[in-house]
Amino acid sequence: MNLSTVRYSIDVIKDEARQLVSKGIVSRQQPIYSLCQYIPAREWACVENELERCNFLLRDRIGDLMGREVWDND
Repeated sequence: MNLSTVRYSIDVIKDEARQLVSKGIVSRQQPIYSLCQYIPAREWACVENELERCNFLLRDRIGDLMGREVWDND
Protein backbone atom coordinates (compact mmCIF):
# COMPACT_ATOMS: atom_id res chain seq x y z
CA MET A 1 0.00 0.00 0.00
CA ASN A 2 1.38 3.39 -1.00
CA LEU A 3 0.71 5.87 1.81
CA SER A 4 2.02 8.86 -0.15
CA THR A 5 -0.92 8.67 -2.56
CA VAL A 6 -3.83 10.77 -1.32
CA ARG A 7 -7.32 10.33 -2.73
CA TYR A 8 -8.82 13.73 -3.43
CA SER A 9 -12.60 13.54 -3.31
CA ILE A 10 -14.59 16.60 -4.35
CA ASP A 11 -15.37 17.21 -0.66
CA VAL A 12 -11.67 17.23 0.23
CA ILE A 13 -10.97 19.66 -2.62
CA LYS A 14 -13.82 21.94 -1.49
CA ASP A 15 -12.57 21.86 2.11
CA GLU A 16 -9.05 22.71 0.96
CA ALA A 17 -10.41 25.64 -1.08
CA ARG A 18 -12.50 26.90 1.88
CA GLN A 19 -9.48 26.82 4.16
CA LEU A 20 -7.33 28.74 1.67
CA VAL A 21 -10.07 31.36 1.16
CA SER A 22 -10.72 31.74 4.90
CA LYS A 23 -6.98 32.31 5.50
CA GLY A 24 -6.94 34.94 2.74
CA ILE A 25 -4.42 32.97 0.68
CA VAL A 26 -6.69 32.80 -2.39
CA SER A 27 -9.87 34.65 -3.30
CA ARG A 28 -13.24 33.24 -4.31
CA GLN A 29 -12.81 35.13 -7.60
CA GLN A 30 -9.64 33.30 -8.67
CA PRO A 31 -9.84 30.39 -11.11
CA ILE A 32 -9.79 26.88 -9.64
CA TYR A 33 -6.41 26.21 -11.26
CA SER A 34 -4.93 28.67 -8.74
CA LEU A 35 -5.24 25.87 -6.19
CA CYS A 36 -2.48 23.92 -7.97
CA GLN A 37 0.09 26.07 -6.13
CA TYR A 38 -1.08 24.61 -2.81
CA ILE A 39 -1.51 20.95 -3.78
CA PRO A 40 1.57 18.78 -4.40
CA ALA A 41 2.34 18.55 -8.13
CA ARG A 42 2.30 14.74 -8.09
CA GLU A 43 -1.27 14.84 -6.76
CA TRP A 44 -2.63 17.58 -9.03
CA ALA A 45 -3.59 15.11 -11.80
CA CYS A 46 -5.89 13.32 -9.32
CA VAL A 47 -7.44 16.66 -8.36
CA GLU A 48 -7.97 17.58 -12.02
CA ASN A 49 -9.60 14.21 -12.71
CA GLU A 50 -11.97 14.59 -9.76
CA LEU A 51 -12.90 18.16 -10.76
CA GLU A 52 -13.57 17.02 -14.32
CA ARG A 53 -15.64 14.07 -13.07
CA CYS A 54 -17.77 16.55 -11.09
CA ASN A 55 -18.16 18.90 -14.09
CA PHE A 56 -15.85 21.68 -12.88
CA LEU A 57 -13.49 23.43 -15.29
CA LEU A 58 -10.09 24.69 -14.16
CA ARG A 59 -11.09 28.18 -15.33
CA ASP A 60 -14.22 28.17 -13.12
CA ARG A 61 -13.97 30.38 -10.06
CA ILE A 62 -13.06 28.98 -6.66
CA GLY A 63 -16.34 30.44 -5.42
CA ASP A 64 -18.22 28.18 -7.85
CA LEU A 65 -16.43 25.20 -6.36
CA MET A 66 -17.21 26.26 -2.80
CA GLY A 67 -20.87 27.03 -3.47
CA ARG A 68 -22.98 29.36 -1.35
CA GLU A 69 -21.61 30.28 2.02
CA VAL A 70 -23.85 29.80 5.04
CA TRP A 71 -23.33 32.17 7.95
CA ASP A 72 -24.15 30.90 11.43
CA ASN A 73 -23.85 34.23 13.27
CA ASP A 74 -26.42 36.44 11.54
